[in-house]
Amino acid sequence: MKGRTDWARVDALTDEEIVAAVESDPDAELITDEDWEQAVWVKAKHPVSIRLDADIIAFFKSQGRGYQTRINNALRIFMDKAKAQKKS
Repeated sequence: MKGRTDWARVDALTDEEIVAAVESDPDAELITDEDWEQAVWVKAKHPVSIRLDADIIAFFKSQGRGYQTRINNALRIFMDKAKAQKKS
């Protein structure tokens, strides 16, 4: 999928211009040391074939690009909760 980014303009930006652009972006969230401390290493993903209900796929796809990652995240939350309950 070809994007509309002007990579020549991006390549020409200085480090200072990039920092200023990020700092002025109200949607930008800089990663803090605390964020890195909470980071979890996730193993490599493996392709699988899985059958899901059509409405589940439609819901995740309706959220935009990255629906497979969102499905993976939902399954991870379920798995983590199930593991926590088993330990209790």
